[in-house]
Amino acid sequence: MSRQISIFGKMTTAMDHNYLAYLEEFLTDNRKERFANVLANRTNHFTIAVEDVYQFHNTSAVMRSCEVFGIQEINIVEQRFGKNIDKEIAMGAQKWVDINKFDTIGDCIQTLKSKGYQIIATTPHNDSCLLHEFDISQKSALFFGTEKEGLSAEVMAQADGFLKIPMVGFTESLNISVSAAIIIQDITTRLRQSNVAWQLSEEELLEKRLLWAKNSIKDIKRIEERYYSKP
Repeated sequence: MSRQISIFGKMTTAMDHNYLAYLEEFLTDNRKERFANVLANRTNHFTIAVEDVYQFHNTSAVMRSCEVFGIQEINIVEQRFGKNIDKEIAMGAQKWVDINKFDTIGDCIQTLKSKGYQIIATTPHNDSCLLHEFDISQKSALFFGTEKEGLSAEVMAQADGFLKIPMVGFTESLNISVSAAIIIQDITTRLRQSNVAWQLSEEELLEKRLLWAKNSIKDIKRIEERYYSKP
């Protein structure tokens, strides 16, 4: 049976503004300002998908690149290997990035397409688009596979396009975490310099503020119980 898991969960449209205000009482002004500045640069215009990466520290490094360069969601397909996030490599990125896990690549692709993403396979082969020529105006899910095996035939068959990093040396491939960092930095930088409406929606911003506040409070369960027990 397939599954899709969001580690942070999904908030309803009816945000509890009073609850958010209550939680933010436990945060410093600097913390709240930091959240606002980071969220101003977050985007769901692009999302990243990682397929069956055996060395999970690479997935953790990709997650870190997503967080650093402002991509809010990463999708992890664990069709063959079931491993946990390497927290030393992620360096806390898992607290601030939404992680969606899938058992099968088919479920991942179907879910992303239903959200309006075009599927872009990153590969040094085929008639791939060069990175600097990639059209950033399209809402895109970029798929990364292993350095040795690349992406599966299913991803390649269902891809709407192909993307590669220009290389001029003898080696034709890079480590997945290096490739992802180069691509993510390039497309997010160009995105912020464009006229594309890439920012999070008001609903998404409120959702992240609430989740990040909860992640920042050590004794959150006790504080939640106190809030909901109030008359």
